[in-house]
Amino acid sequence: MMSAVATPEQLPAEQRVRLQRAHERLRTASQELQSLVATDPIKNRWAPEPAPATILEAAHSELEAAYAALTRCHAQILARAAGTLDVVDKNQALSFSFADLMRHHGPGSPGGVAHAFKVMQRAFPLLEPDGPIERRAVGVATAFGGPGARDGFEAVTRAVTGERYVLDPELARPERGMALERFVFRLSYRERSVTLVLGEGFVSDEFITLARKERTAEEESQLDLLKQEMAGRVMSQPAEGVYDVA
Repeated sequence: MMSAVATPEQLPAEQRVRLQRAHERLRTASQELQSLVATDPIKNRWAPEPAPATILEAAHSELEAAYAALTRCHAQILARAAGTLDVVDKNQALSFSFADLMRHHGPGSPGGVAHAFKVMQRAFPLLEPDGPIERRAVGVATAFGGPGARDGFEAVTRAVTGERYVLDPELARPERGMALERFVFRLSYRERSVTLVLGEGFVSDEFITLARKERTAEEESQLDLLKQEMAGRVMSQPAEGVYDVA
């Protein structure tokens, strides 16, 4: 069974302020680095001078520190608010928090980890209404190829190791638009299965565009920011408000 989920309004004021400040720090660091490396020349007037190496190094360091701080903030606050995923492995009860999934995956794709967490939080009670699900009996098929989601499912269900995780492009729903088409997950368990699709407002077209292209260093920094912001949006909502049953 899943633990109760707090909405953002139910978080203490101090925690909401911490989240806001962490997001603002990362956004500011990204913008400051961009201003140093992405200045356009003004025609017939002047060409920008390269920023000194020490200043660029300091800006990169601040961006990395801001990213790490926001990751910790999400793990400490949003993970607790989201509760846990409770499963059974050979009659032993196991519980996984969002922070547990992030430790398994690492800092690369927090948004994908958040999506996996919410998909399982939504699907498990539908697949096994009477109690914790047997982790090694869960199968996952999805059109979404992100490594964060893959590692999130692996941490809880061992589906990748057990060859029960399938990347299936045919599950995509292009009619839902670029931002939503691949966020389709079909989970199976014994005699049951459920297909979930992402709701509106959690993934932006900008994120998808950046994720699917060759990126400059500045675009990579912007994508890191968008990943954290998406993770925050996803983890701050109840699973029923993030994923719909198709």
